[in-house]
Amino acid sequence: MSATAPSHYKLGVFKIKDFNRTNLSFSLCGLNCGLCPMRLGGHCPGCGGGAGNQSCTIAKCSLQHDKVEYCFLCPKYPCQRYEGIEEYDSFITHQRQLRDIAKAQDMGIDAYNEEQVKKAEILQTLLSDYNDGRKKTFYCVAINLLPLKDIEHVINQVVYNRDLNNLTIKERAEHIVSLFQKLAIKHGVVLRLRKNPPNK
Repeated sequence: MSATAPSHYKLGVFKIKDFNRTNLSFSLCGLNCGLCPMRLGGHCPGCGGGAGNQSCTIAKCSLQHDKVEYCFLCPKYPCQRYEGIEEYDSFITHQRQLRDIAKAQDMGIDAYNEEQVKKAEILQTLLSDYNDGRKKTFYCVAINLLPLKDIEHVINQVVYNRDLNNLTIKERAEHIVSLFQKLAIKHGVVLRLRKNPPNK
């Protein structure tokens, strides 16, 4: 055991070293990994993506329950681990976590993944062409929470609006933010990460 690595750290790595999944866009517990700032920044390979896996108690639980690909496949789902899971966010929004699980179940994983791919492509466009250097997290949250059809409508408004070409990148970003904020009000969602209080 290395003197610089405490024993509980080694144990944690051992417990999730065999946690591998084929779908790196949608997590075991219902998060859209393909739209996460940590994944986009290269800081996390995605849920079950091999080397660089984040320590996760739900991942360890999966290994103890026949390595289920999604928690909803477990006969014990939803278990106590899901109580209050949407209340606060981590690096990615958790606001629709349970609803996204239900949506993936209803429409099927393949169709759900196709929608996530489209959202990821739009997110990449926003980050490359409409980011003033301060909108990455906002865009990730917005694309995560808003319906694809509404997002596509906003993007079409922006891409085909010639007047926006005369604006600075900051002004274009602010314009897109205002459009997404209007949609957020319509759908009753909060386009920001809600951090866990220190006493939690």
